[in-house]
Formats: sequence, structure tokens, C-alpha cells
Amino acid sequence: MPVPEYVARLRAAVGHELLWLPGVSAVVTDPADRVLLGRRTDNGLWAIPGGILDPGEEPAVGLRREILEETGVLARTEALVLVDTTDVVHYASGDSAQYLNLTFWCVATGGEAHVADDESTAVGWFARDALPEPLAASTSKRVAAYDRYRADPANGPDFVP
Repeated sequence: MPVPEYVARLRAAVGHELLWLPGVSAVVTDPADRVLLGRRTDNGLWAIPGGILDPGEEPAVGLRREILEETGVLARTEALVLVDTTDVVHYASGDSAQYLNLTFWCVATGGEAHVADDESTAVGWFARDALPEPLAASTSKRVAAYDRYRADPANGPDFVP
């Protein structure tokens, strides 16, 4: 997966030190309330689409960009459902990063789900009661936050108080 140019510049300055980065992810649903997932190239886990924001990029705009780049699906952002922090991620390069992640519920508005970049080996729609394995733990957490929000919007967005 390509490293964004601004992250490469940061890495040139700080080496392998921990970076704190803004991230976004999406529980994208279709009219049948299926969830859009991609099977990640780096670890083989099924996960919802997402990524890091470019400097100055609005979260919902960056999220729609990530969804389209990864899956070929156009989406409308509906609501913020979860704010959380990931565990520190250690990469094979020796780099480490931690992400402040905003998870949104998005509704598909067009496009056909397909592998649209090198970040996934497969992309598809799945019923929430039949999500594929192996499923990323973060995806389970984020889909559960979506379910709580949809049951009662007063339940969201989730965050650690």
C-alpha cells in the first residue's frame, strides 16, 4: 500500500518514531442493509473501507474518496457513529503509528463493488448476520457501533467518555 507523500516527508524527519494520524472508516450499507467489506492485502482480514486523511481534508470528503478508491462504490455520508483510538500499529518497515479514527455510516449511491486498488484482494456486500471470516476486530467494533446508532440515533456517536 502506498505511503502518502506527506507521511513520507514526516518519516524522513522523524524516522520510525510513533506518528499520531487522523483516520476515517465507513460502515457502507446498500438498500438491503448489507455491509461493504474488502479483504485486506496486508493481513487477509475482511474490513470496512477507510484510510488516513490528507492535510486539510474534511473527514467526510476523505472518507468518500477512500471508499471509491478501495471499492469503486460512490457513497453519501449519513452520520458519525464512533470516535475511537486504535492500538499502536507496528509495520514491517519498523514504522509505528496510532490513529484517531472517525467511523461514519454511509449509504451506497452508485458504482459497482470491485477491487479498485492494491489494498484489497476481494470486495463484496455481506449481510450483517453473515459477515465473512476472518473479520478484523476493528470492523466488528465499528459495525456494532453502527447497529447501536441505527437502533436509536440517540445512542451515537459512541466514544470513550
